[in-house]
Amino acid sequence: MTTYTNPILDADWSDPDVLRVGDDFYLTASSFGRVPGLPLLHSRDLVNWTLVGHALDRLEPAAEFRTPRHDCGVWAPSLRHHADRFWIFWGDPDQGIFQINAPAIRGPWSRPHLLKAGKGLIDPCPLWDEETGEAYLVHAWAKSRSGIKNRLTGHRMDPDGTELLDEGKVVVDGDRIPGWFTLEGPKLYRHDGWFWIFAPAGGVETGWQGAFRSRGFFGPYEERIVLEQKDTDVNGPHQGGWVRTRSGEDWFVHFQQRGAYGRVVHLQPMRWGADGWPVLGADGAPVTVHRRPALPPQPPAAPATDDHFPGGRHGRQWQWTANPREGWSTQHSADGLRLTCVRSADAHDLRRLPNVLTQRLPGRPATVEVGLRLDSDEPGARAGLAVLGDAFGWIGLQRGSDGSVHLVHRFAEPVAMGAPPTPFGQWGSERDAGHPRPAPEGRARLRIEITPGARCRFLYDVGDGWTPSGPVFAATPWRWVGALLGLFALAPTGQGHAGAATFTHFTVTPS
Repeated sequence: MTTYTNPILDADWSDPDVLRVGDDFYLTASSFGRVPGLPLLHSRDLVNWTLVGHALDRLEPAAEFRTPRHDCGVWAPSLRHHADRFWIFWGDPDQGIFQINAPAIRGPWSRPHLLKAGKGLIDPCPLWDEETGEAYLVHAWAKSRSGIKNRLTGHRMDPDGTELLDEGKVVVDGDRIPGWFTLEGPKLYRHDGWFWIFAPAGGVETGWQGAFRSRGFFGPYEERIVLEQKDTDVNGPHQGGWVRTRSGEDWFVHFQQRGAYGRVVHLQPMRWGADGWPVLGADGAPVTVHRRPALPPQPPAAPATDDHFPGGRHGRQWQWTANPREGWSTQHSADGLRLTCVRSADAHDLRRLPNVLTQRLPGRPATVEVGLRLDSDEPGARAGLAVLGDAFGWIGLQRGSDGSVHLVHRFAEPVAMGAPPTPFGQWGSERDAGHPRPAPEGRARLRIEITPGARCRFLYDVGDGWTPSGPVFAATPWRWVGALLGLFALAPTGQGHAGAATFTHFTVTPS
């Protein structure tokens, strides 16, 4: 194949940054409150990517992430290579700017180091200036925590990446640029004698990509819009990173916000114009189909979705909704994921549970299937397959008070901030989407058919063929995170072990 088609990563790989080391390309993305965090992707051609691991085993401080904080945690990381080490900087909007580093992309990664403490410090990016030996850092601001937005702050940094050397200075003030708002997500580079900051503005759904340049790091900077929607159907094309191949080709990776699907990743050609400014896409408009990078051809690849759970272990694509605890899953000699039915007072609301194992909702129509066996005698114990966002729906099995197991299908509507409690006890609590029916031997096959618009139809098979259940469910994102597919097992509060559930043959098949 001589061309590629955007998006190159058709799922929620939010706020991507990209890096080349030798002939290898690496990408990381926001992981927010999910664990493990900071996904690490690898490619040889900038088009085909595989997930090779995560850089962050647990979120810190650990006590803050014992329960889900879906839109918090790891925001907009920057990935760099310096002094024979890989470096990742990110902002936690409630904690400050963190840094980790490793001798190889697969680690071992250092413990998170808090480089700058404070509320609303987001989107940091370092630069080591090879000409002078000095190091710098630029970051943006989250108004929700700091009351500040639309500006970029710069610091001189110790070259070892452990401390900032000054109080910081505003290097770009978006309020002084007519028509610019929500300036954020900066990426810092040196090129052709200039300091360059690539930074988006205008918001994730309708914004654009800007470029800023200055002869000195602290400015003054001049600006230009270098990528915007124009007459394409790619809304808000912005926030990503520039990468140069070994042969000198320039490319830009960025995201597009697509509602429940989250932020999917596009690849744009890039060149430097006669006036010294970057030109992205087709003269500043995003491309859909384009010539592939001039790199050795690679076999088709994408981050894994299917999982047969060999030996009870789950693949790299899965993340918990909070820091995991010992005993949530059990390794064993056979295939199948065995999840403990964790006791919880929040069993009615999957959004509050830390023990939901998730992966990204596919960005294209697909059919999701999994096998389930409920191995629990605890009344009220349940397990299932979910679509999880600000609203959620799930289908699965539940043990009744009479000892029988039933197929159940439930959903909950989006949480309205400040809404009064509903008749169901908690605002947003789940309710039945279909009538329970017996599940012989406590087994079922579960299916979700995802159609355009992230509309999901739930089906089940308890031995007599596939049967639709309930109305179509429209997946919804959280504020910054796309909807997720989830597997869970839980039980009401009580004493003692509540049993487990076993999941087998998880597949995602394009429709």
